[in-house]
Amino acid sequence: MGPDLVIAGRAFVGGELKDTEIGITDGKIVFIGPKADRGGDRIDIGTSRIVLPGGVDPHVHFRDPGMTQKEDFGTGSISAVCGGVTCVLDMPNTKPPALDADSVRDKKARLRGRSYCDYGLFGAISKNRSPSKMAPLVAGFKLFMGSTTGEILTNDDTAIYKAMKDIEASGKVLSVHAEDDSLLLHEYERDCTDHLRNRPATAEVNAIRRLSPYKGMKINICHVTTSESLALASSLGFTTEVTLHHMVFDAGTGRGAKFKVNPPLRDRKTMESLYRSFGEGSVTMIGSDHAPHTADEKSQEFDSAPSGIPGVETTMPILLNMVRSGTIPMQLVAEMCSAAPARAFGMNKGSIEVGKDADLSIFDLRKTEQIGASRLHSKAGYTPYEGWGAVFPNMVLVRGEVQLQDGEFCGETMGEDIIG
Repeated sequence: MGPDLVIAGRAFVGGELKDTEIGITDGKIVFIGPKADRGGDRIDIGTSRIVLPGGVDPHVHFRDPGMTQKEDFGTGSISAVCGGVTCVLDMPNTKPPALDADSVRDKKARLRGRSYCDYGLFGAISKNRSPSKMAPLVAGFKLFMGSTTGEILTNDDTAIYKAMKDIEASGKVLSVHAEDDSLLLHEYERDCTDHLRNRPATAEVNAIRRLSPYKGMKINICHVTTSESLALASSLGFTTEVTLHHMVFDAGTGRGAKFKVNPPLRDRKTMESLYRSFGEGSVTMIGSDHAPHTADEKSQEFDSAPSGIPGVETTMPILLNMVRSGTIPMQLVAEMCSAAPARAFGMNKGSIEVGKDADLSIFDLRKTEQIGASRLHSKAGYTPYEGWGAVFPNMVLVRGEVQLQDGEFCGETMGEDIIG
């Protein structure tokens, strides 16, 4: 008996592009080689397209439940698939927040049967609640050391110490929003330069430094914005996650609320240094920190507008356009967008290998197009990347099921919770 489905063409296998055939049965890769046994369906992708492992986005805010006017799991997961992402990890600062076993179970029940890609949920660390009961239900834990969307701030060393023992025993990853809240200012803001003044880089470095007693634990520092923070986190044995927006946008004069995000965009020199570190491979992984708000909310006066940038649908396509233009190597994208996050969070995903989930994103690097908010699928309805060049996927498979074909979404809500 041959596989259910064979994908034939150039695929990124073992660190390089090679002509091969990928056999898929029951959602898993069962064969990689020059000739798969004939059996079920066959898709020959031709010479101009390439097969990459599906993206794993370790950091999204799909706003479901409680803030579904901004995004819901349906629109968020369609956006992910249309950006080449086949699995997402969703943050816990929803309404109500996912901060104990009951609220996580409730969120799981609400999301079941509504996602177009696979997903996992984070549980929030909060005072006076033990993480241990949540551990079997979540893909990881999230610690907010700086105040941001949702009121689940935990910036107290004693509370953090207490939680860390349970987290370490659980074997789960702790992702950290590393901004020391005691170093943040709350002065009036007119633009991103003021926002940067209120949330200085010293707050990030100090938060990471305060985690140094937990050296060697499974800690992931989210949305790192400076090379200094990267070096410090790496020296402590932590994984590091960067966003595209912190590498390509600076605080700039007069940048409006569309660019307001926590942690903030930094000055140009800091941004360029972070991008260089990424190019050198000093970063572990990329997360979009997809944090949509409505266009109305973002069009408020800067000071009262919420922080957050949508990006799950545009991150991989922009990076692949950089590959196309020779700015960064393909291997960097495959590693940081797929293999590294899957490895960090213990998923059977992230690379084209026998036994792994058949999550595949197929791109034609000859076809670049301009990003336009009107063509994106998020409820946000805007993007800071308007007009940027991007290579969107031509086809996307989640566990062997075609969810996007000929660049058009055609999927079903077959996405599963990776924790069950």
